[in-house]
Amino acid sequence: MNIARHIALIDELCSRPFVAERSPREGGESGPGYHLAVLESGHGDCGTRESTVEQFEKDRDALHEPLAARWGEEPAWNGQTTLLRTAQEQIPEPWALLSKRARVAYVWEAVGTGRWVAVAVADRDEADDVELIAVVTEVDPP
Repeated sequence: MNIARHIALIDELCSRPFVAERSPREGGESGPGYHLAVLESGHGDCGTRESTVEQFEKDRDALHEPLAARWGEEPAWNGQTTLLRTAQEQIPEPWALLSKRARVAYVWEAVGTGRWVAVAVADRDEADDVELIAVVTEVDPP
């Protein structure tokens, strides 16, 4: 993992204009008010899935250190709580999407940009690759 490259991409996403409609793009997707970037991806077949998840969690934690130093230490965001809330109320994107893909995320308000940044391991769906993702949005977390 290249921490400097991932932080540079997050910084770039903090200034990239948002699109009007949800659209996939190489390495992620964009939608109204958000960008989602896949920083790392792994197949994690059978016995290796758990080790892939563990490695990506370490990578997420490694990204947490410089971002927390920049924007402050915040409690982890609980994707499970948000996922449960989607059954009872309308959760805005990208938070509903993130709750379907990740259990825990580190979230910061990117001071001076009007945007929020989340870094998470997307591992909920066993049929999908395990991914280390970054989300940048103008929508406040629920």
